[in-house]
Amino acid sequence: MAAITPDSPVAAVFGRSHKKRKAVEEGLGIRTVGELLHHFPRRYVNATELSDVGRPVVGEQVTLVGEVVSSRVAQFFRGRKPQYRTEVKVRTLGPDFTVSFFSPYKGQAESREAEFSPGRRVVLTGKAKLFGRTWQLDQPHGFTIGGEDDTSGLSKLMPIYPLTSGLYSWDLQLVIRSALDLVTDVRDLLTPALRLRHGLIDTMTALRWIHGPDDHEQLGAARKRFRFEEALVLQLVLARRRAALREQGAQARTGRRTTGECGDLLAAFDARLPFELTKGQREIGDLIEAELGRPEPMNRLLQGEVGSGKTVVALRAMLRTVDSGGQAVLLAPTEVLAQQHHRSITAMLGDLGQGGMLGGAADATSVVLLTGSMGKTAREATLQQIASGEAGIVIGTHALLEQSVQFADLGLVVVDEQHRFGVEQRAALTDKAGTPPHVLVMTATPIPRTVAMTVFGDLETSVLAELPAGRAPIQTNVVPLAEHPGWMTRVWQRVREEVEKGHQAYVVCPRISGDTQEEGESDQVDLDDEGDELAAPRKQLAAVEEVHAELAAGALQGLRVEMLHGRMPADAKDAVMRAFAAGDVDVLVSTTVIEVGVDVHNATTMVLLDADRFGVSQLHQLRGRVGRGGLPGLCLLVSHAEAGSPARERLEAVASTTDGFELSRIDLEQRREGDVLGASQSGFRSSLVTLRVLRDEETIVMARHAAEELLADDPTLRSAPALAQAVAEVERSTASDYLEKT
Repeated sequence: MAAITPDSPVAAVFGRSHKKRKAVEEGLGIRTVGELLHHFPRRYVNATELSDVGRPVVGEQVTLVGEVVSSRVAQFFRGRKPQYRTEVKVRTLGPDFTVSFFSPYKGQAESREAEFSPGRRVVLTGKAKLFGRTWQLDQPHGFTIGGEDDTSGLSKLMPIYPLTSGLYSWDLQLVIRSALDLVTDVRDLLTPALRLRHGLIDTMTALRWIHGPDDHEQLGAARKRFRFEEALVLQLVLARRRAALREQGAQARTGRRTTGECGDLLAAFDARLPFELTKGQREIGDLIEAELGRPEPMNRLLQGEVGSGKTVVALRAMLRTVDSGGQAVLLAPTEVLAQQHHRSITAMLGDLGQGGMLGGAADATSVVLLTGSMGKTAREATLQQIASGEAGIVIGTHALLEQSVQFADLGLVVVDEQHRFGVEQRAALTDKAGTPPHVLVMTATPIPRTVAMTVFGDLETSVLAELPAGRAPIQTNVVPLAEHPGWMTRVWQRVREEVEKGHQAYVVCPRISGDTQEEGESDQVDLDDEGDELAAPRKQLAAVEEVHAELAAGALQGLRVEMLHGRMPADAKDAVMRAFAAGDVDVLVSTTVIEVGVDVHNATTMVLLDADRFGVSQLHQLRGRVGRGGLPGLCLLVSHAEAGSPARERLEAVASTTDGFELSRIDLEQRREGDVLGASQSGFRSSLVTLRVLRDEETIVMARHAAEELLADDPTLRSAPALAQAVAEVERSTASDYLEKT
């Protein structure tokens, strides 16, 4: 018999169990013994104690340890043929469960009745269902444990694995236990010196303890080992990529167009500012100027609360680049936001942004806008300005990523709300520069991927913590229609009261019409403790077109009510936003196209319908559209979610604080990290196997220090060949595409 190694096909440890092997290969995508050994449990059930299952959820998969209270065989007929049912009543520390096993033969049913005799401890799994007042398990599967005749071979802490149809956790545990006894040549990524320095066990011990721990101490040691190992590999990949990027070099943007010639745009802009920069804006601005002046690419994340003044910081960096003879581009996720940025930047610059125009300042630059809805003539003229270098500042949407867009000298890429763009999209823009451009990404509320990348240190991070003068407090309240359906009347009364004071309001819906979702909109999915999706209650969600018609003819009749959504023509969207900004619209019924960048100082109220369908970060972003003009803001989160549900808890968290950084942690805890090294922007299935970026921050920081020390002493990792191979495998994978292009 050939030796079994981690590279052996998984069939080598399954013996004759072809059906289960096929389920593992096709359902779980596990092809080798090594992949099987690294298919880790997601939780554990204590087989020595009865389970406390709390209050089960109908339809939820339940695995429990219970004690048999009674067992009996019942006969029934299916047609003329008798059938048999073994009914077993099981006690837990929570509710009792009744399970039924069906058999075509009386002897088989009686054998199962004897197996599940009163007093025996059993392990059962199945979907919870409620029949009358009795909890049952649908399609149950289980066996008895304990006692002198216990041959299950299972651990006291029984692992519960991610599964597929046709497999049970004990099936996997037994075959993994067999694989651990047979496998040879399992490489240990960590050298003895590394393990000793960080108090870690060897890989074979860790594998045995992760799949079959005798106690929580063994389980903790195994988890510590694998979390550090995973963090270290990723930190080494990131550190090597950062070094490679620095070695590529970049053109220093010192503020001088040619040797000895200083640009005056930034100085002139600063002299005209009608307000004083905050301390944070000045400090971060100085830091960015220093990094732009270095011959290596800046790669910085600028985090700041809604309204903290990130755009001014970014504009000063763009002017510095233009003063250096280069071009700067600002990439926005929506046309509404791109147009808003274009209006606000041209307004801030005045004649400094009217290069080549009558009345423009002597050293003025040109600010152009490029969107997908522009007409052919205007588009061609804008493309010519960008290609010739006449346009120093370019603002646009995804249209900037097209192959026809060419820059004369792209020096700085600013990405606003960077989580709204995929990796390939950002790379398509930075690839348009002759040398690696400097990159500044901005976000008002860090979302899961952003937080993850910050913790992993792929981006240098700056935080604008203070708000400029003039920002008023925002009161946020949950409107729980599940308990108080009549409160909706008061919501519209409150909107009318604000309008009568001379103010304006937003009403935000998750849909455009019916159940048609706009691209880019949120459709929040909640997860249980194991990362599985919880089914959302099915109901017709509020839609812009229907709500607009109902309000205009009903609760808000007589007010100037308009609507805005992503499927409207660009000129129509722009006209509505201009009218709202001018005060010619009282209430704007919209989708999330107003989520970022929209700045109407007279808007004081926001009503979010079906607010539970939005994520935490998105709710915080939307809320930031009010209270911007020194007037107190009001945000009403309308929801049918029941008290105690994950959706309701999320809304109450948003209502409890306006600290965007605290909310970002809540968002990360609920939605997980997403594919940290992949192209997806957020997600419910993380590519991280054992790590969680909030729970394991200390481990990640420790691994980063270890990676830096290793590379400083041994850049090629020659002293740790197994670790070097693991790093190389990640670098060769599709994950490395992300790292190269970020």
